[in-house]
Amino acid sequence: MTIPFDILLLGPPGAGKGTQGILLSARLRLPKFATGDLLRDAVARGTPLGLQARAVMESGALVSDEIILGIVREELGKPAAAAGVILDGVVRTVPQAEGVAGLLAGRGRKISHIVFLDVTDEEILGRIEKRRTTESRADDAPDSVVRRLRAYREQTAPVLAWYEARGAVHRIAGTGTVEDIAERIRAALGR
Repeated sequence: MTIPFDILLLGPPGAGKGTQGILLSARLRLPKFATGDLLRDAVARGTPLGLQARAVMESGALVSDEIILGIVREELGKPAAAAGVILDGVVRTVPQAEGVAGLLAGRGRKISHIVFLDVTDEEILGRIEKRRTTESRADDAPDSVVRRLRAYREQTAPVLAWYEARGAVHRIAGTGTVEDIAERIRAALGR
């Protein structure tokens, strides 16, 4: 039996997790789970967790750890996830990190590799400004970006320390071409 290859991508908004997650997913033939995608899919399908998430999202509040973990639990139970998954920004708080570790352990699994895309604030702001002008994403408005970076530092950055205290984290320089970054990740993962 093949050991599942579960990868967690961490980094601030605009670090390139989505882009690198897509490339990893294609190269390794593993599904990519991104929090926003999972929530939107659950809402669109009208699942019980999706209905709960929609009510919270429509109120403007943050979706609870319980809902996030419930959706991740559902996704891990799908046959496509049996060989492993790429978690793209799914873990945003220490309780979520503990919850995902528990969900995986319940299936006899653990995260194989943690990849932290290390990018300066200056680079992030430049990338998000470029993305805002080319993709017209509402969540890339300057005031929204400042709030997201603050939330990242307050809630998500401690997740990196939590994982570092429990094992190796691959710190990957998240600058250069998309291909350069992908090659650094490939070298770190050995795949």
